[in-house]
Amino acid sequence: MDSNDGRQRATLQRIAHRAMLERGLEPDFSPAVLAQVASVQAAAPRSNGARDLRALPWCSIDNDDSMDLDQLSVARRTNGGAVEVLVAVADVDALVGKGSPVDAHARANTTSVYTAAEIFPMLPEKLSTDLTSLADRQDRPAVVVEITVGADGSITGSDVYRAVVTNHAKLAYDSVAAWLEGTGPVPPVLAAAPGLEVNLRMQDDVAQRLRESRHERGALDLQTIEARPVFDAGEITDLRPEERNRAKELIEDLMIAANGVTARFLAAKELPSLRRVVRTPKRWERIVEVAGHFGEALPAQPDARALAGFLAKRRAADPLRFPDLSLTVIKLLGAGEYVVERPGQVAPGHFGLAVKDYTHATAPNRRFPDLITQRLLKAALAGAPTPYADAELAELATHCTQQEDAANKVERQVAKSAAAMLLAGKIGQEFDGIITGASEKGTWVRVFQPPVEGRVMRGFEGADVGHRLRVRLVRTDVERGFIDFERA
Repeated sequence: MDSNDGRQRATLQRIAHRAMLERGLEPDFSPAVLAQVASVQAAAPRSNGARDLRALPWCSIDNDDSMDLDQLSVARRTNGGAVEVLVAVADVDALVGKGSPVDAHARANTTSVYTAAEIFPMLPEKLSTDLTSLADRQDRPAVVVEITVGADGSITGSDVYRAVVTNHAKLAYDSVAAWLEGTGPVPPVLAAAPGLEVNLRMQDDVAQRLRESRHERGALDLQTIEARPVFDAGEITDLRPEERNRAKELIEDLMIAANGVTARFLAAKELPSLRRVVRTPKRWERIVEVAGHFGEALPAQPDARALAGFLAKRRAADPLRFPDLSLTVIKLLGAGEYVVERPGQVAPGHFGLAVKDYTHATAPNRRFPDLITQRLLKAALAGAPTPYADAELAELATHCTQQEDAANKVERQVAKSAAAMLLAGKIGQEFDGIITGASEKGTWVRVFQPPVEGRVMRGFEGADVGHRLRVRLVRTDVERGFIDFERA
């Protein structure tokens, strides 16, 4: 394909559409879904005794262009001087009834799929970016998770209830992070909301305490390189790495806490829950071997604290290669999965987060497990029977795990095709990189700029993981996402 023909985004969209179908995902909404959405009206903000919390200085923090806003947050001090963080989650169930056509589509895909060229939303945009979004300046029904956090980062109290809320400031990660880190001015939207600057500082303080507490228990701090394509008039011009920052960590820490509170709330109400777990790694001995290559000794039995300490040392010692070590550890830990925890039973915890109780509850516009959890929560609050029978919930746990894996493969396929497309006009050019894989199956290199990975087809003899290498690009295949190098 001619890289200058103005149709690169369209080509990637075609590849993404094909990949969705090949992986058993539905890229398009059915006529029944569209008919349902055409007739839907906004949900009444107040119902069933919901608390009126619209006056609190709620805000959202997300990507600059995100409109499918799943959660808001706010902090407040209690009469005893403790700090409470409130996380409001969009009441998607209010407009997406169980068994409806929209619900059937969401149940089929189980997640929004974010490819390099196109987003395939789990819910139609009239819902996810408008009527079921906690949109800017709109009164919306929500399920609120209330978390009381002690000075040491421990959770000393919690509650879950229904409320009506208003988003007083739609904020973006990068500008909030720059302000929190002291490298940028206060975002104008933040400055315009009375009292929100102080409140957001309070939220950040609580989030840092929660993070430190998890890390003391052995939460793993991993870093991988994920790059988003940059388009100009439909042409891909660059791959820009996603950067971690203080604002993203703030939201991550509050959501982890809220998900834990939700799981424990359902257990206390003796209702089943859909837990998100990462099991104790079966390939721990290989993780021990990896640490041994760096002169570090890990215990013979899985130990999250020991692994977290090893990773922290490697990040400090060799930040350049840390993303590749992180990816190795992630693969050896194994993928996350959904399992059912029934009353009286104990599901496996989340090894990577160092938490025992964990579910997915805070993104019901984007993930079907969160919508399932929301329905379970609303049943618990109403004293109603569970909306899902045991057998149905177990089937959904397996299905959600499988479809999440399928969605990840679609996203990776399109990302590889985008990288191949970017490099298509650079055949013969040389790049500096680092070996990320070396086995009988092949040798792989990650070049630094642009941040892409490809296979070393010739001249890889003697190259091992972690070695620096200068390579020459010899071939790309956009359709299959192949990038081939040779040693320069």
